[in-house]
Amino acid sequence: MVNPIPNENFLVKLLNEKAVVQMPPRLSVLEAVTYKNTCQELLQTPSVPKQIILDLSQTTFIDSSGVGALVNTLKSANEKGVELVLRGIHPQVKAVLALTGLNEVFTIEPSSPTDPPPSNRRSQNQLPTTHPSVRSWIKRFLDIVGSIVGLLITAILFIPLVIAIKIDSPGPIFFSQVRCGWLGRRFRLWKFRSMCTDAEQLKATIKNQAQGAFFKNENDPRVTKVGRFLRRTSLDELPQFWNVLKGEMSLVGTRPPTPDEVDSYEVPEWQRLDVKPGMTGEWQVNGRSQVRHFEDVIRLDLQYQRNWSLMYDLKLIIRTILIVFNKNSGAY
Repeated sequence: MVNPIPNENFLVKLLNEKAVVQMPPRLSVLEAVTYKNTCQELLQTPSVPKQIILDLSQTTFIDSSGVGALVNTLKSANEKGVELVLRGIHPQVKAVLALTGLNEVFTIEPSSPTDPPPSNRRSQNQLPTTHPSVRSWIKRFLDIVGSIVGLLITAILFIPLVIAIKIDSPGPIFFSQVRCGWLGRRFRLWKFRSMCTDAEQLKATIKNQAQGAFFKNENDPRVTKVGRFLRRTSLDELPQFWNVLKGEMSLVGTRPPTPDEVDSYEVPEWQRLDVKPGMTGEWQVNGRSQVRHFEDVIRLDLQYQRNWSLMYDLKLIIRTILIVFNKNSGAY
């Protein structure tokens, strides 16, 4: 039996205890929302199918919203004990699944044995252009030059910073945390440690006594004395130039969210992952400690995507530098 649904690009075939969902040629935000709603309807029917097959044989483009819809549907299917299977995957979609690691969590029907395995270089070329900035070689060139300069500055300041951190508080020099980058790909972000070593344990205790925004200001009791200086001068973020050099981040972009944050996203909110996260961006120049609401973060990230140009990146870099200097002189 074939059931049409509101978007004509989607057809659902029901056969015994299986459902086959025909996916559209593009899986961007509008199609992704419709697809997610379609699968939610299937999962809420009285006779829930034991298996849902997503037929991607026509799909050649998928952006971060499409990735978000796949992730959200997989979670819902797992909760219902329904197997979610991907079928007929084109190389362009395979590249996205490999980049984000979703090829390891989805059940994927084997392709034809005659199909050659894609090389890493070819897979990179097949990744989608979700935003003009991700294909800009000039932006990437500026990232490489800027990160090399930044790492040279980091090398010069490294010994005095390490000594100060170790004298002030015993523990590691660096702090690392898993963040989500372009298309939701996870990477490890690096900073100079600015908190005490038991910060995560203290967080649970303090959170019962204060609002979540409390942790964003310099009065956070978990921040060490040297840590306050590092944060005020933004020196704690110098190791992120390594993330920029590796291509995981950009000098300018959106704020890199944590996996827990991304897990709570609705499909449209995944759009903020259409560009690489940055060391600075709209949220920085608008006063990051004052950006306390999730809606404001989304608004600023999407504003950056709409306004993006190479000149706009340079303006944000200059504004960031001025803010850091003004903050240290007491003018901010």
